[in-house]
Amino acid sequence: MRSTTDAAATIVAGLSLDDKIRLLSGKDLWFTESVDGAPSVMLTDGPHGLRKLESDGDQLDMRRSVPATCFPTAAVLGSSWDPQLVEEVGAAIGREARAQNVAVVLGPGLNIKRHAAGGRVFEYFSEDPLISGVMAGALVRGIQSQGVGACLKHFVANNQEHRRMTIDTIVDERTLREIYFRGFEIAVKTSKPWAVMTSYNSVNGEHVGESHELVTRILRSEWGFDGLAMTDWSATYDRVAGVRAGLDLEMPSSQGTWDASVRKAVASGALGEDDIDAAVTRVVELSLRAQSADAAEPVDFDGHHALARRAAAAGSVLLTNNGLLPLRCQGTIAVIGAFAEDPRYQGAGSSLVNPTRVDTFLDEFTRAVGTKATVTYAPGYHARTGETTPALLDEARVAASGADAVIVLAGLPASLESEGFDRTQLRLPMGHEQLIATVTEANATTVVVLHNGGAVEMPWADAPAAIVEAYLGGQAGAAAISDVLLGVAEPGGRLAESFPVTIEDVPADANFPGGETQVEYREGLYVGYRFHTSSGVRARFPFGHGLSYTTFEYADLSVRKSGDGYTVAVTVTNTGKRAGSEVVQVYVRDVASSVYRPARELRAFARASLDAGESQKVTVTLDRRAFAFWDVAARDWLVEAGEFEIQVGASSEDIRLAKTVKVASDDVVTPAPGPAGFVATDDEFAAMLGRPVPTPRPLLPFTLESTMDDLLVTWVGRNLNRKVRKRVEQELQSADISEDDAQRGMFEAMTASLPLRGLAMVSGGQFSLRTAKCVVNLLNLTTPKAWRKR
Repeated sequence: MRSTTDAAATIVAGLSLDDKIRLLSGKDLWFTESVDGAPSVMLTDGPHGLRKLESDGDQLDMRRSVPATCFPTAAVLGSSWDPQLVEEVGAAIGREARAQNVAVVLGPGLNIKRHAAGGRVFEYFSEDPLISGVMAGALVRGIQSQGVGACLKHFVANNQEHRRMTIDTIVDERTLREIYFRGFEIAVKTSKPWAVMTSYNSVNGEHVGESHELVTRILRSEWGFDGLAMTDWSATYDRVAGVRAGLDLEMPSSQGTWDASVRKAVASGALGEDDIDAAVTRVVELSLRAQSADAAEPVDFDGHHALARRAAAAGSVLLTNNGLLPLRCQGTIAVIGAFAEDPRYQGAGSSLVNPTRVDTFLDEFTRAVGTKATVTYAPGYHARTGETTPALLDEARVAASGADAVIVLAGLPASLESEGFDRTQLRLPMGHEQLIATVTEANATTVVVLHNGGAVEMPWADAPAAIVEAYLGGQAGAAAISDVLLGVAEPGGRLAESFPVTIEDVPADANFPGGETQVEYREGLYVGYRFHTSSGVRARFPFGHGLSYTTFEYADLSVRKSGDGYTVAVTVTNTGKRAGSEVVQVYVRDVASSVYRPARELRAFARASLDAGESQKVTVTLDRRAFAFWDVAARDWLVEAGEFEIQVGASSEDIRLAKTVKVASDDVVTPAPGPAGFVATDDEFAAMLGRPVPTPRPLLPFTLESTMDDLLVTWVGRNLNRKVRKRVEQELQSADISEDDAQRGMFEAMTASLPLRGLAMVSGGQFSLRTAKCVVNLLNLTTPKAWRKR
């Protein structure tokens, strides 16, 4: 039987040039184009659950999709440190996608959490590339086990929402390789995804989707990716350059915006038809892959809900506990916080899932407690805004003071974190902080349960008796937290990101979200725990941290040479009275190095489940890459001979055992300094880049990359901006989402940062690329002289 690649090549060989060019772009918002033998197939969102819009629904309303299981977000799944569980979740998403005739699920996302304020950090697994790559690979394998493709996104260095369609990410090659590429490399090699999505942003002056270096030389040739490379939605900047670089599919349809330029490039010889053939072959092959899958089976939504509940508990992190948890069902238990009735369980934006059902904490907890205790309730704040009032605080104080134990549900309302915009600070809403202070003052026997997409500051952390980080746990998250608080399930999670004491303790904050056209990654390798362990600046809660309802001891560490690497083994004993699981984390420290390296880096991990009193030998392997760094001069992974310390612990700051090994290597490395103060100076950053720090692209003169808000300096621009915003407002009103704070905020932010080129692509032909170029010329003619000189 011929492979799908051969079959696709045969189909493409019989196509006209016009048909080939047509196939380079989508048919509409979600479907590919079709030809004889290769029908149109559907691609749709789904990082933590399927978001297939109803065929008769408003395409602008993220909520109007077919019912699907809303699984915990990647922030939760990453905290599980459990790739087998994540693969189960992926398989469930794949089954639901197959049942809906979806060919490719647009996920998982595995961008690094460079800064906790990033608007989409809830969609990403970790600040660490190993966790990100392993978990993403597991989700891909699960999805694709059902005959549905997965699409890794967003390749690469897409770590903020601010001006995401036009920002240029300036980052040195070593940091790219060791931090931002590594997760993608792991996922590509371990899961063979059907597709990879390129990001909106540029990297070092080059749009990712038009970079032959990134798409072909690294992603395809070096890592062995053999699937389809597609754009993020409307992330096409130069279609000819994209095809030449190895980018296959433009999504969504831009109504033929680029067809003439592609045809002209072929005619002139600027673009070879063989490049087009390669791209079209992969588009056709995607269709054939989807058609070859077995028929869909009925979906067990009850089973998927139970899986979502188990996954949410597995990713919940017990941050502090003075013995209050698990709760004893006795007396009166006060539940305080409007999230108990109106749960915050998923992120906002393109990942929004229409759940098959949603558990609420008040119902689930009350049902679980039954007649063993009395459950009272006070809202404490408004769920939509997070604001409180003196009356609400008084009610909460009374409820807390009369209770034997208190549960406060707090976190971030959807309006404060979403795709489209970044957070401006890391504090909880003032109303939530006031509520926590009021309740803990009235009753110290309080547990705070947090529902938020990313790390938050907790100046109040010492006040409650316990804190549980639940993140955004999906449609069954409330039941899962009830299970965890009552001890029916263990809090299985360990933080996959650092929680800083203050935002000023994040080195990336000095350059986040950057300027109007450029963001500089001057912190280099010092992302997350790599900064905290190297600088001595303590995190509020460190990477890898998570308490249990039992205790564990580590003993008998052995490190044995095995091929090019080492086998590490340690005995873990459950010394408590309950069954539980521990995540054994293995870090490597280069004792003396001629290149700058973080104090320790995670190189392996394993989860061990043990009964009370049980001991288990946990074994992991460290390959040569565990000791290597990216040598820019050699353009290769090299190992510097010398001593390395193998550290085994329960978090990045809780190292239990360590052994030093001497690693032999003939590699000749090039010394490479880093930022001495953890945020590079101009000279240090230039040295890291190997060239002068680029001057940011000026906002003037106007170009096709100028955004709607950039245009406000001219009367022509203000008029166009006003018309576009009026049209967006009409669409919001028509879609009945004008009162949805999160969606409104997302669309307003996206409109402000929409470039003229993007406007041409999303207008359905009403505003062509040619018109956009004419507008650019007119704008530049009408720019006030005072602004032209800026």
